[in-house]
Amino acid sequence: GKTKSKSNLPTKICPVCNRPFNWRKKWANCWNEVKYCSERCRRNRSFEKVGGMEAKAEGNPNPPER
Repeated sequence: GKTKSKSNLPTKICPVCNRPFNWRKKWANCWNEVKYCSERCRRNRSFEKVGGMEAKAEGNPNPPER
């Protein structure tokens, strides 16, 4: 059949970047398991609203003296 219009595709919110992302054909069989909008977010899932230790990834707030 014809492809559906984009507007009625299911969407989810990526827990890492907090952005909505759309259903994709490659996820047809595993949409229930899909949690992240991208490979990059999946790898960054440790940053998922944890806080604390992960802060160092943002760059050192107090750079060493020269």
